[in-house]
Amino acid sequence: MDIATLALVHAILDERGIRRAAKATSRPASSVSAALKRFEAAIAVPLVRREGGNLVPTLEAQSRMADLVAANRAVRSLLSLGPEATPGLTPSISLAALERFVTVARSGSIRGASRITGTGQPQLTRQMSELERDLGYDLMIRSPSGITCTPHGLAVIPIAEELLEIWRRLSRASSDRFRRAAATWRFGAVMPLGPESEIARMLAALTAEWHRTRPRQPLFVSSTTADELIAGLKNRRFDVVLLDLETFPYEFEGKLISRTPLALAGHASLFARHGDDIRGLLQSHPIAVPSLRSGLRQQATHFIEATFNDQERNRLTLTEVDSIPVILNLVMDHGYLSVLPESSAARVRNAPAMRRLGPGYMQSLSLAWQKNALSRQVAEEMLVMMSGDRASASEPKIE
Repeated sequence: MDIATLALVHAILDERGIRRAAKATSRPASSVSAALKRFEAAIAVPLVRREGGNLVPTLEAQSRMADLVAANRAVRSLLSLGPEATPGLTPSISLAALERFVTVARSGSIRGASRITGTGQPQLTRQMSELERDLGYDLMIRSPSGITCTPHGLAVIPIAEELLEIWRRLSRASSDRFRRAAATWRFGAVMPLGPESEIARMLAALTAEWHRTRPRQPLFVSSTTADELIAGLKNRRFDVVLLDLETFPYEFEGKLISRTPLALAGHASLFARHGDDIRGLLQSHPIAVPSLRSGLRQQATHFIEATFNDQERNRLTLTEVDSIPVILNLVMDHGYLSVLPESSAARVRNAPAMRRLGPGYMQSLSLAWQKNALSRQVAEEMLVMMSGDRASASEPKIE
């Protein structure tokens, strides 16, 4: 790790954007982006997610922000010692070079530091010269009797030690997390409608059976949208995912496990008022739907496009909510309509009234995993655990 990367990552999180950070630090956007990737790779966790045009810090980033602020302050102190310090420009000085300087300073000689670090004397001498060049000021006075520090060198020692301690905290937390994650299988799933839904039942069955049969291998289960699950599978944040899609990217393997008819859901009084006039019902009441990142929303969009022309669609009131429990509350208590899986919605307590959309509108659930033998084996075991029935694990279930 180097001080330029630490400073740039702090700028990205502080400015909430690559280009804004690039402007603030007078660096090319490509260099700023590369610093973020380098830092994320080093600590093995994502630090940002995109929301609109902004980069929003993840919870992991927020937990590290105090250390990054302290590191940036230390970097500024380090560079401010030089007589010709240039604001905004941070050289790529490695923390390893700073650590070796501290060793040289405390041992009093290149030869002694060479023995301690296991580095050749010519290499260590060259590294100290490069460090002084990058900082823009002398750190040491060399004499036949050994090394003494300049005033600048003495000032650098506590700053360097602070930076090294900050990095130890960051990397230690990441190492602990990696050790925990190394034995953990990560399962991502689309969001269930509620505790009574089919997806919730499958996830509970999987979790219970997994911990019964694999007590030494933790299982992490997380729910989000289909697009984020696919992205997580691509960057290996998930090992196996449950998608509300019938197809999935070609670079993965997978299996269709169920297909459920979709229905228009609303309060019973709305259907009583409009009878069979589904078009009039949809035009008269707001419609709550998940975002386009979900397979359920894609099916709802197909239905709306088949039912209304462009001009009519522009007059519909669509409200995007990426939370199925919130959508159910809107449907039951606030006069909204929604498109939901019929069988799962029917299991919800105080279930809404529903009208099936037709044979062409289904919620498909598919299991997808990385293309390798181990992932395939584990995914097939998960499929059996979720279904509780080996026969149903081999053929898609139609509800």
